[in-house]
Amino acid sequence: MASGIPALDRLVDEFRKMPSVGIKSAERMAFYVLGLNDSEAKSLSESIIDAHKKIHKCSVCSNLTEEETCPVCKNGKRDRSTICVVEDPRDVAAIERTHEYNGLYHVLHGVISPINGIGPDELTIRELIARLSDNTVKEIIMATNPTVEGEATAMYISRLIKPMGISVSRLAYGIPVGADLEYADEVTLSRALEGRREI
Repeated sequence: MASGIPALDRLVDEFRKMPSVGIKSAERMAFYVLGLNDSEAKSLSESIIDAHKKIHKCSVCSNLTEEETCPVCKNGKRDRSTICVVEDPRDVAAIERTHEYNGLYHVLHGVISPINGIGPDELTIRELIARLSDNTVKEIIMATNPTVEGEATAMYISRLIKPMGISVSRLAYGIPVGADLEYADEVTLSRALEGRREI
């Protein structure tokens, strides 16, 4: 945006750095911030700085937390024999909203992507393997996204884990509820067929 107002342009540019935020959304957010009164603007900026200072990776699963370990790892009622491996902390939140999973998590903070210069050492794979040394874990659920990079990461990790005698499963993918088959692509349909179950 070239408004001729340098502070406004900088604010729009900062919002545009966020994932999936285009120029129009960045402008809307910038004008929203400008419409705040002084105490609201101060509260917003303090919240950002506070979150940035206090939130860090859980020492066990690498999810986000303000304490040494996250609430899931601290919860003694969780099933410690299962770990669900996800790409991002947002994936933990999505799975938790289902109220269907009661095991632990491990957050990779990305996927293997040679094109982007991200190899296994840039992820938390080493920490995951270290968690498996005490023979408590019986199953790893690979819940990376169904992208080329997500699939490659799941395969890489499963090859590391299988020799340890731990079961490795993959989330089933297929037709979303309420969708029409005619609009599903071939990959989605083939995954749906592979992941079918008896009713």
